[in-house]
Amino acid sequence: MNEKTVRLGLVGKDVLKSVSEQIHTFILKAWGYRCSYERFSIGKEDFDSVMYRLMGDFDGFNVTIPYKRDVMAYLDEVTGDAFECGAVNTVLTATKQGFNTDGVGFLLMLRLAGVEVENRKVLVLGGGGSGRSSAAALKNAGAHVSVYQRRREKLMELCNELQVAPADDPEMGGYDILVNCTGVGMHDTEGISPVSAKAFAGAKYAIDLIYVPEESEFLRLAKAQGISTLNGAAMLFYQAYYADCIYLDRQPNDDEAKRLYEQFLNE
Repeated sequence: MNEKTVRLGLVGKDVLKSVSEQIHTFILKAWGYRCSYERFSIGKEDFDSVMYRLMGDFDGFNVTIPYKRDVMAYLDEVTGDAFECGAVNTVLTATKQGFNTDGVGFLLMLRLAGVEVENRKVLVLGGGGSGRSSAAALKNAGAHVSVYQRRREKLMELCNELQVAPADDPEMGGYDILVNCTGVGMHDTEGISPVSAKAFAGAKYAIDLIYVPEESEFLRLAKAQGISTLNGAAMLFYQAYYADCIYLDRQPNDDEAKRLYEQFLNE
């Protein structure tokens, strides 16, 4: 066991049910490190003070809904996928750099699940940090991406930045893959889907980044129509794996990530 203890954290509006602590602790232990992990469920009024604590006392931290864009104001550099999609989920405090591992984690989950995205019509629901990173990753992987969010002005801004298409009506159907990045279906919206059953007309896959509950209402509606479904549990693990590689300056390896995830599930 390495003598170094890596101090990590997670900040979001409600992270009480997050399994990130177990995941990061598991990965770092497999690499021979100790892990100290702290979760911060906060409102916007506490964000500033928590940022200063995280920046001063932690080696790195992850950011989730709804702060993936807010955190950028506290960083000296936003790099790679985070710069492209305008959302940060991973911060290396020593350099005050922001990264985004959601997109690579999302694509690895899809590849290992056998979900082909190249030349597929994909509807991404939600234009927040997860929606942005998923849309950018899908576009770069060769998918024909449309995005829907309720606020038209924000939608057009996102689509212009990422060079993807706006979806005027998410209920139209005709997409090969639907991806729920809204967060609707968890916490106080559990049992609710962001779209009705008719949105799945013609679809082959429905993917929800939510992993608690294991089957959201969005996935239940899709499964009832014979559509293959996938929740975000594997993505959560893979984005954490890529984040840990950043914290410890390790070269990521997809085979290692898959093996670690299988071991995590078995334990």
